[in-house]
Amino acid sequence: MSVIAGADSHTADAPGPDAGQPRRYWPGVVCLSVGIFAIVTSEILPIGLLTPIGDDFGVSDGTAGWLMVVPGLLAAVCAPVVTVCTGRLDRRTMLVALIVLLAAANFLAAVAPAFWVVLVARALVGVTIGGFWSIGAGLAPRLVRAQRVGTATAVIFAAVPAGSVLGLPAGTQLGEHIGWRASFVVMGVLALGVAIALAVLLPPLPALEVTRARVLRDLLRGTGIRIGLAATCLIVIAHFGAYTYVTPFLEQVTRVDRGLIGVYLLTFGVAGIVGNFVAGVTMVRNLRATFLTCAALIAVATLLFPLLGRRDAGAIGLLVVWGLAYGAVPACSQTWFARSAPHAQEAATVVFTSSFQLTLATGALAGGAVVDASSPSTVMVCAGAVALATIAVLTALGGPDEASPTATDAKRA
Repeated sequence: MSVIAGADSHTADAPGPDAGQPRRYWPGVVCLSVGIFAIVTSEILPIGLLTPIGDDFGVSDGTAGWLMVVPGLLAAVCAPVVTVCTGRLDRRTMLVALIVLLAAANFLAAVAPAFWVVLVARALVGVTIGGFWSIGAGLAPRLVRAQRVGTATAVIFAAVPAGSVLGLPAGTQLGEHIGWRASFVVMGVLALGVAIALAVLLPPLPALEVTRARVLRDLLRGTGIRIGLAATCLIVIAHFGAYTYVTPFLEQVTRVDRGLIGVYLLTFGVAGIVGNFVAGVTMVRNLRATFLTCAALIAVATLLFPLLGRRDAGAIGLLVVWGLAYGAVPACSQTWFARSAPHAQEAATVVFTSSFQLTLATGALAGGAVVDASSPSTVMVCAGAVALATIAVLTALGGPDEASPTATDAKRA
């Protein structure tokens, strides 16, 4: 849902250079979706396996949180770097190479003899995240007819919540019953399968437009982009600062049996899918109000977690609220960037990817420091405070609703 609004308005007004030719590469669209599913699941898998991985290598929960920090940092750097440096290469070739790198990273993590080796593997995951998202996010218009771009985009990005709903709980359960290394082996095998499918089912995709560093610099001067950056940074720090360590909280405070952690994460993921689709409707009417509602619900959920999360019913209820809110956050953020830069959609996607991943890493890092210095309950309270700061920023600075894509296109026309 996050790029449907921007993609539809863009392609409707400006058909691609292949507009006169049939484009029916739906198998390729599905492959892109599965590829994003593999990437999302690989990135967030340590959230469900944080305790067993930490126990295996004898590191604290905060130190184990670096498994989320490292890929986020690398993805933030690689989103613009890979896009700019490989701008003239065939996009199919790049996507296949990046997914093969993801497979290698997961296999390396599975056989890692020491914690630092796992961190190296996670760095490779970060390279894949930054490059694949920036290159693959805008390919739907080149794979299907203009009238079906919205549907194709929905199929591709349905993989984002699916990673939380299916990938994370399944990987967590597998890790608890067979061992955390088995979860990474499965993800490596899946990535290899995706690489083969992309090579076979995607058509050649020569570069049509080169995103240069100057375009990215100019984009960051826009007021709407800056407000979006501030709001995204704060809410993502709040979420991942707390959610990265939700497993230790559930085990230590709620006293959930380790074998049931996957069920709790599944509850969060299902709520996230619902929130994603609800946001797809409400963003059209008022993007800023939707973003504000998400921030408010995350603040409420995290601030109440130390109080109500001590009991199973309270923890599940708050996870549902939290999931509904966060499920809409990527959609709100991406749409905000798209509306703020309708003239540079690919560059806006790069900025979104880079900022999102950087703040994901920052949140996980800050949360780890708080957890090691205090407790999982304290990190929940800190996350709630940051979410409240998001509300303050959005309330004070406004949003792009008065300059929606339709209005902008009309002015340009």
